Parts: sequence; structure tokens; C-alpha cells
Amino acid sequence: MKPKPHILPVIIASQFACTSLWFAGNAIVGELATKTGLGPEIIGYVLSSVQFGFIIGTLAFGLFMVADRFSPSRVFLVCSVLAALCNFCLLAENLSKWTLLLARFGTGFFLAGIYPVGMKIAADYYREGLGRALGYLVGALVLGTAFPYFVGGTSTGGDFTRVIQTTSVLSLTGGFALWALVPNGPYRKPSARLNLGAGPLLFKLPAYRQAAFGYFGHMWELYAFWAFTPLAVTTYNNLSGSGMPVSLVTGTVIALGGLSCVLGGWVSLRAGSRNVAVVSLAVSGLLCILSPLLFAFPLPLFLMGWLLWGMAVTADSPQFSNLIAASVPPELKGTALTLVNCIGFAISILSIETVSVLVQNYNPSYAFIILALGPLFGLLHIGRKHVSDKPSKPD
Repeated sequence: MKPKPHILPVIIASQFACTSLWFAGNAIVGELATKTGLGPEIIGYVLSSVQFGFIIGTLAFGLFMVADRFSPSRVFLVCSVLAALCNFCLLAENLSKWTLLLARFGTGFFLAGIYPVGMKIAADYYREGLGRALGYLVGALVLGTAFPYFVGGTSTGGDFTRVIQTTSVLSLTGGFALWALVPNGPYRKPSARLNLGAGPLLFKLPAYRQAAFGYFGHMWELYAFWAFTPLAVTTYNNLSGSGMPVSLVTGTVIALGGLSCVLGGWVSLRAGSRNVAVVSLAVSGLLCILSPLLFAFPLPLFLMGWLLWGMAVTADSPQFSNLIAASVPPELKGTALTLVNCIGFAISILSIETVSVLVQNYNPSYAFIILALGPLFGLLHIGRKHVSDKPSKPD
């Protein structure tokens, strides 16, 4: 059954709108530091609190099989509204450190009902060509992540409250649009009962375990790279005397990752999701190792290297999601995607805090080398002879 033409564009637009909340705090981190009195450590705190909220949210959603037991579109709507309300809390006149962290935690918690649930909805509509559909969907997530930086880098973003207002309204709009225009998909197979042990049992499936471990390596690198790209641009400006606009360069680096997700999705139709993931991990891992050299290059070469890295670091994400969704029974797709998101984002907190410590105590231009551990780990698992993607049932 071919989905109606509007289905995928609505899912993509809604995913973009709602995930714009993700980096809304990081895009205005300087202003938040002034309001709360925090120092440079706020970079790690602001993003890690979102990631931690997302982890707890995905753990709860996965444990209770929310996306598999209830209408995914309704779950998406409720979470988009609650995430927007948490984001609005950043506009509080007397914003304390704990209000800031709790607001970002709440945003992350409800994003757990947006990002993986959006992928679940796509999987309910697209059996063939899911890798391409997820390429568009994760591309929308990446563009949503970049959007606050673009707002902050324009004259409109001179007032930092505009970033919060814009992303919150976008989230509300995206949630209602998806709920109103995208009903349950034809391939949705809801779980009839709650099975608290279903998630952990999935790791007994070799194909699922292999794809999940590859994804975990990818996540060690991705969010730390995004979080500290503004610092990398600032560091290069200080070393070279160049005047690159930090917000706009950061937004461009992240946004190009959205383009690579789409391109990777199309390539996967011919080359396969696994091959796209392997090449992406290899290129981004090499750039991790070579990153100190980029800071010594002329401005055009630094930009080219960082932009290429921004594309390579994301191109494998939708393909891992495709491999994961293909390796489990239909009634457990939502749980499977949510569970690997939970673990993957827990890993991202460790990498963000690790890089945060390194940049505070050592030369920031060397801090990105540690991220190479992720692609290496991923390649060791996904690079082996691939297990069949056909879904099977856990023991």
C-alpha cells in the first residue's frame, strides 16, 4: 500500500519543528550563563541535562512500550506540547541554575516521545525504501538542531528570547500538524500487552545487537562534535585572527549533516544501509584523528574539513535506524528504536563531559581526538560480516 503523498512531508516538517528545541539552550548559552551566573562549564551542563532527560524519557517510553501500545501520532502531539512548555521556562525572569537544568531536562524527557516516535511512524508507513525515508526524517532532526543557531546568528536573534519563542511555537505547530494529518500507518502492529522484559531481550538478536553497537559508536562522536563546534570555531578565530561568525558557521556545519542524511538515504537504496554506515564512520573517525591539523590550516581548508566532518558524522544515523527497525518484529519496532536511543544518548553524555573536561584543562584543538573511539568501536561491530536484516523474534 503506497502512502498518500502528504504523509512523508508532514512527518519531516513536524520532526524538524519539534526537534528545534534540542539545541535551543546551547544556541543562547552565553545569555543563559549571564542570567544564571554560571561559567564556561555551562556548555556541558546545558546539553547534558537535555541528553539526560532524553535518556530517562526513552528508558520510560521503552520500558512501558509507549510507542507500540498507544497511537504514535497522539504520543507525538502530547510530547511536543509538554516539551514546548518546558522550553518556555527559559524565559523566566529570575532563571536559576536549577530552573535552567530542570527545564532542559524536561525538554529532553519529552523529546523521547518525538524523535524515536517520529521514526516509528515512518516505519509504520514505509516498508520498502525505509532507509531513504529515515534519511529525510533524520535530516529534518539535524536541520531542527541547527535552526536555533541560525536564528541566534541573525539580527532577529539579537534578542535571545526570540530563539526560545520561535522554537517553542514551532514545536506546538509540528505536534498538532502531525496529529491532524498523519493517522496510524498501515504497517502498524500494536502490542496487545505490556512486556517489561521485551526491550532487553532484543539484544539476543544478532542483527539487532550488531546494528545497536554500531549506533552506540556513532553516538559517542555525534553530540560532542555538535556541542563543541562553537568552541572549535572560536578557538580557530583566536589562533588565526579570523572573524568567522560562530553561530552561523555552527548552524551551517550541523545543517549540512541534514543534507548528508538525505543523500545517504538515496545511496542506501543501491549500496545498502550497512555500507553507507561503514563509510560514514570511517570518514568521521579519520577526521577525529586529524582534527588538530585542521586548526593549523588556512581558513578555507579549516572550513572545508569541518563542513565535511559535519556531513560524515550524521550520514550513518538514519541507516543505523533502518538496520535496527529491520532486525526486530513489527510489534517491537518502537521499543527497539527507543531503547537504542536511550543507551546511545547515555553514551553521548559521557563523551560530552569527557570533551568538556579536556577543553577546560588542555589545548581545545586536541580535544576532538578522543571522539575517534566511537567510530572505531562502531566499525568493529558493523564492519563485520553482516547478519540478516530479516526480523526475528527474541527468545
